[in-house]
Amino acid sequence: MNDKKPLWRVSVTTSPEAGDAAGELLASVFNLPAATYFDLKKQTSLASVFIEQGKFSPAAARREIAAGLKRIAGTGLNLGAARIGIARVKREDWAESWKRHFHPQEIGPELLIKPSWSKKKPRPGQAVVILDPGLSFGTGQHPTTGFCLKEIVRHRRPGTTQSFLDIGTGSGILAIAAAKLGYQPVHAFDFDPDCVRVAKENARENHVEHRLKLTPGDVTKLPLKPTRQYDLVCANLISNLLIAERRRMVNRVKPGGTLVLAGILAKEFAEVERAFADMKLKRVASRVEKEWRSGTFRFI
Repeated sequence: MNDKKPLWRVSVTTSPEAGDAAGELLASVFNLPAATYFDLKKQTSLASVFIEQGKFSPAAARREIAAGLKRIAGTGLNLGAARIGIARVKREDWAESWKRHFHPQEIGPELLIKPSWSKKKPRPGQAVVILDPGLSFGTGQHPTTGFCLKEIVRHRRPGTTQSFLDIGTGSGILAIAAAKLGYQPVHAFDFDPDCVRVAKENARENHVEHRLKLTPGDVTKLPLKPTRQYDLVCANLISNLLIAERRRMVNRVKPGGTLVLAGILAKEFAEVERAFADMKLKRVASRVEKEWRSGTFRFI
């Protein structure tokens, strides 16, 4: 990658209630995780992705995004102005823009997630995950990732051996946090080899590369009978994939273990819950934030 070449910044400004939907739209169009920020003063949300120079057509991108916004509006969400922005930006400007928006995040007294430039000191005994946003990332700011992090913290029993599996690891944030908190073994995989590469880099930056195993993997191709089961399994995926592959996921949870499901739109949660109830799992915790709902399940 040429670090001097400029990037394309593609953004959508919407009402706060449609911010996450706009972010998901950009993520689906460009196959890159999008960042979404809420401007309290302006009462707007800004969703953005940053794209390498190459085979990128601003006109085609604008048409596809406009069509997607029209579909979102059809669901009844208030989009507000719904402005599409496409511009070239210097890499230096891109990097500095994250420093204005990406702040440390505490998951209780047990875990601190912060960018490398933050000077925030951890509390005594608090595990620290250093994670800088990049072109492909997951930083814990999204409600679904935040729920998973809270559950990883909540279910940790210090002094005991607990195993952890992250299905669809993205930046590796959940697996790295689990390793920092003492889960062992920690395994994670992702369908996208670029995500696996980024996750391995992040693990090295956090000095836990020898405490977790990151591999390429496709949840749809996992064997139905696993060779290992885990105390805690996290799957932050879209609803239809969670439902379609529920047997493969559930089979990887130990008897008495816990399954955390996220990435679910609130309006789709009931269908997901019914599908996993058929697998003899009962919801024991849940959280709604914006249009997302996540849940924790255990065997009945």
